[in-house]
Amino acid sequence: MGRTVHPAWPGYLPRVTDLNLPLALDEIEAPHSASGEQVWTHDLSGVAPPARPVRRWTPQRVVATPPAYDHPHGLRIMARLASLGIEVERLKSARLTGVRGENDRQTYARAKSTLAIVVSPPSRRKLQPIAPSADWRVDLAEGCPAHCQYCYLAGSLSGPPVTRVYADLDEILDGLADYVGQGTVTSRRAARRDEGTTFEASCYTDPLALDHLTGSWRRAVEHFGAWDAPVQLRWTTKFGDVDAFAGLAHHGRTRVRLSVNCLPVTTRMEGGTSPLAERLAALRTLALDGYPVGLTIAPIMPVDDWRDHYGELLDAVASAVDGVPDLDLTAELITHRFTPGSKEVLLGWYPRTRLEMDEESRSRKHGKFGAVKYVYPPDVMAELRGWFESSIAARLPACRILYWT
Repeated sequence: MGRTVHPAWPGYLPRVTDLNLPLALDEIEAPHSASGEQVWTHDLSGVAPPARPVRRWTPQRVVATPPAYDHPHGLRIMARLASLGIEVERLKSARLTGVRGENDRQTYARAKSTLAIVVSPPSRRKLQPIAPSADWRVDLAEGCPAHCQYCYLAGSLSGPPVTRVYADLDEILDGLADYVGQGTVTSRRAARRDEGTTFEASCYTDPLALDHLTGSWRRAVEHFGAWDAPVQLRWTTKFGDVDAFAGLAHHGRTRVRLSVNCLPVTTRMEGGTSPLAERLAALRTLALDGYPVGLTIAPIMPVDDWRDHYGELLDAVASAVDGVPDLDLTAELITHRFTPGSKEVLLGWYPRTRLEMDEESRSRKHGKFGAVKYVYPPDVMAELRGWFESSIAARLPACRILYWT
């Protein structure tokens, strides 16, 4: 296959991985936008594991850069890993070797099973808007061990997908105060002003895939809970391991959204994630604990009999939140889209995927960074949107739709 090479990298199989570089490019408009275009393409048939019951991710290799040892949270992560019997290898610099395999497939597999404890790069400390989800994107980590066949980051990786967790969490959280009241999505819009200044903490990762190893999101929840200001932490997950979040002093300043889809999508295209039933059980657990909660229904696809399948999803959500007092439930509705680059990457990773990526049946659009992306044509979008809006109103009358895209 051909490849487009990011200028910071000489090729996809570098002998050394620079952990000071961000994993994902900044040309990401919003979660699930698949707007990045500078990517490598490679044949990775058979890398992703088959769907099976989820278990907590245990990386095969954990490394830490020298600056990570200078931060209290970096040491907390290392202590947590030690308690789990996971050895941390101290690097001499931010240059990671040993990821390169004999071919692209082996390199990808090694990277996907590696966790690096690093200090966040300067580009991540300067927060960026993340419309339409939230005012600001705040990154606590980058990378995800799950294997979703439509992964929106596939078109945006700047190197082998080594998961990076940030040791300077305390400094990241302390720096958020400068952004309060400065956003444009919730801070200044009447329809969402009650949410305060919002900070999205799951743009480049899935928090519950990593929090048992880092404790970063639990610490963030407690930070926002103690922050007496009109602010809200937001994150979304495809996992159901939320017991450690029940009972935290969140004071309603964290909204957790469960990323859900109809069964034909969750069972066929979301490898390594929690089954839908476990996610909905997690939704109920958090709602009963007083969290504002939400649904990230994404990516919406007009699969065969989609009205029946998505109707069953909404009915299952209704059952999950039935009887929850003072329910605060939102929905974010995101349709499937792809770019030429992400399509080529995903077909390399998952050559037998049933994911529809036919340019001829799509409408062509340009993102704000100029990248081409393919979305459903206007008539399909109108039909999907009309059905979801009316069905949510009928089945989940307490649910507030935040946006459609």
